[in-house]
Amino acid sequence: MNNELKLGLQLGYWGAQCPPNHVELAQEAERLGYDSVWTAESWGSDAFTPLSWIGAQTSKIRLGTSVVQLSARTPAACAMAALTLDHLSNGRMILGLGVSGPQVVEGWYGQPYSKPLTRTREYVDIIRKILARKEGVTSDSEFYPLPYTGPGSWGLGKALKSITHPLRADLPIFLGAEGPKNVAQTARIADGWLPLYYSPYREEVYADQLIEAKPGFEISAMALVNINDDLDTALYPVKAMLGFYIGGMGAKSRNFHKELMARMGFSDEAEEIQDLFMAGKRDEAIAAVPNQFADEISLSGPKDRVREKIKDWKKSSVTSLLVSGDINVLRDMAELTL
Repeated sequence: MNNELKLGLQLGYWGAQCPPNHVELAQEAERLGYDSVWTAESWGSDAFTPLSWIGAQTSKIRLGTSVVQLSARTPAACAMAALTLDHLSNGRMILGLGVSGPQVVEGWYGQPYSKPLTRTREYVDIIRKILARKEGVTSDSEFYPLPYTGPGSWGLGKALKSITHPLRADLPIFLGAEGPKNVAQTARIADGWLPLYYSPYREEVYADQLIEAKPGFEISAMALVNINDDLDTALYPVKAMLGFYIGGMGAKSRNFHKELMARMGFSDEAEEIQDLFMAGKRDEAIAAVPNQFADEISLSGPKDRVREKIKDWKKSSVTSLLVSGDINVLRDMAELTL
């Protein structure tokens, strides 16, 4: 049993406007004993800037990106941001990385979505070399060659070491991963894993992929929390999220979220959700999300029921539960978990 199950505050990425209360939520989470706070990016706000703002107004809580997208920055630019924030926060930074999907990479960043596993491995390797600061950084990688000598090169590139000495060579790197090969690679090369959704009742889905995880490997899993005496009402926001991700966050031919749901035992239901969503029947797509699946990956229902479900998460391999919500949700989860 994982009696030391920690809590993290998942703030995600911004919507149409800057959220007015993220600093307040992070400060309350810190006061309550939460271990970490996380920010994200999609195709709007970035992840590092809000995290820096929060870090300047907190003192203990760890600061994680969940996630920054590989295609948004070169490995060197990402390492620079991470080591800078690690210094400013006195060693609280967790660098969470993700490859994103082809719609974002090709549609927003204008880059090909080829060989995501290879790109991830090369990206992490270069960041680790920069943080180690043992020598000028070189890489004969396919996607991030350093120094660059390809088309358009002046042939003057030099292998450089960071001017700023990183505070920690072992700054933790987490990866957001869904596919089996991606999760297995995460266990080999990263310090932690950020699953999009996780069921403590179906750990066999990932068991073989995590065999190579080193001691101390962290799993920080998002769990939507909805405390309500009516279970159907509590499950609705979870089903709405799943309907959107499984139905619309990806192409008909390739949707990683849909594929994960299928691997977790809900193949027919995943297909139906996508068909309904893409036919414009969003309400029906949400209704088609099985209550069982929504319930397994969340903490929903009356408070006593949530208290019992947390015991199941403590028995799992998860080391941190990342929760979203208002101050009341944060306080309830601290009471029930910590």
